[in-house]
Amino acid sequence: MVIIYNSSLQKATFILTGFQGLEQLHGWISIPFCSIYLTVILGNLTILHVIRTDATLHEPMYYFLAMLALTDLGLCLSTLPTVLGIFWFDAREIGIPACFTQLFFIHTLSLVESSVLLSMSFDRYVAICNPLRYSTILTPRRIVKMGLSSLLRSALLILPLPFLLKRFHYCRSHVLAHAYCLHLEIMKLACSSIIVNHIYGLFVVACTVGVDSLLIFLSYTLILHAVLGKASRQERLRALNTCISHICAVLLFYIPMIGLSLVHRFGEHLPRIVHLLMSYVYLLIPPLMNPIVYSIKTKQIRQRIIKKFEFVKFPRCFQ
Repeated sequence: MVIIYNSSLQKATFILTGFQGLEQLHGWISIPFCSIYLTVILGNLTILHVIRTDATLHEPMYYFLAMLALTDLGLCLSTLPTVLGIFWFDAREIGIPACFTQLFFIHTLSLVESSVLLSMSFDRYVAICNPLRYSTILTPRRIVKMGLSSLLRSALLILPLPFLLKRFHYCRSHVLAHAYCLHLEIMKLACSSIIVNHIYGLFVVACTVGVDSLLIFLSYTLILHAVLGKASRQERLRALNTCISHICAVLLFYIPMIGLSLVHRFGEHLPRIVHLLMSYVYLLIPPLMNPIVYSIKTKQIRQRIIKKFEFVKFPRCFQ
């Protein structure tokens, strides 16, 4: 591909890819993607609006849910411009600064989501295993600190990646396999050794997603132990029912991530469209499904949303 050079600075343009071989159908393919993006935006904004406007939902569990909705919304918006730009306008070129900026936000928000899911598991652990101290342990001040520390940890760990990529010269093909920029894909286009990027990438994954998943598993082991110790079957079911939405959110995040990793590691013989679809599933399905799961499985959220729609349908002056 064409690389434009300046006397003082190398400027390269990466080429993003949609569904290769189906360029004539990009207009039709954009319809389900537009529907998904619209649903993600409306769903997460609805969750945020309901939590913000209803004082009865100003509790730790719902504050963490609001953090999850904000993270999902940001992750959606970080990929939307390039994905729809390809489908609608065939805008396949992206400059290095824009590409690295997008990469930073995608990876940072993915790690933030993992951290928020860990915070939510801690919330469920305290609520079930130590309910009498729930309000004193998870104070608003502590919740804010947990949210800011999740964001700070993720941003600081991802911040070196654009600088590690910036030091490379890209003399190979500048065509990326996706409609957005990812660290693993860009570093493979470099001419020089990428061992430092590999090691640092594994370090980031291990100390964030790896640690978070182990702590989530540990919290649910303790929760299960506490639930099984309850006297009646009804109490056990009531306690477990408060965890169902969070368990679904954890599975929606980790299953596509594991599936995408397995496809990248062992699925080289698979058609390219499988890799492409798995990457979209990983980035779009959790933000799409989380509001739906919490709206269906969380009674308080479901009731407040129904009331909002009833108010829209039947204005107060007609009641």
